[in-house]
Amino acid sequence: MKIGDCVENFVLKDQFDNEFDLYKNLDSDVLLVFYPKDNSLVCTRQLKDYSTNKTKLEDIGIKIVGINIESSQSHHFFCTNNSIELPILSDTNGKISKYFEAVNFLGLNKRKLVLIGKDRKVKFIKATISVNYLDTDEILEELKT
Repeated sequence: MKIGDCVENFVLKDQFDNEFDLYKNLDSDVLLVFYPKDNSLVCTRQLKDYSTNKTKLEDIGIKIVGINIESSQSHHFFCTNNSIELPILSDTNGKISKYFEAVNFLGLNKRKLVLIGKDRKVKFIKATISVNYLDTDEILEELKT
């Protein structure tokens, strides 16, 4: 997967069991946030930051969506307990995570950002080691360059 690639559509369920259809959400750019584990220290800080600051991204036409291989129920608990107000998608079979090359050798999600444009093409990719993440302001800075 590289910048400029056209992505295939996918449909996954969020923490409320609602279906998220990628192509139906491309009325704006979509930033997929792959992260390793619900309720872990770094992932909780990352998703809380994105939830708190999501209007900064929405203001420049970006919808932010979390995704990992855990269940919708796990995501619901995670979001409820941490006041995270973002769609968090459940990719329990790992198919979408593998498609976006966001699975590590242990079968867990890597910490990776993939921005998909309204034209269905990848506009930005950034992976970090699992103990680090780009906060919202760093994402905005990266997107400027």
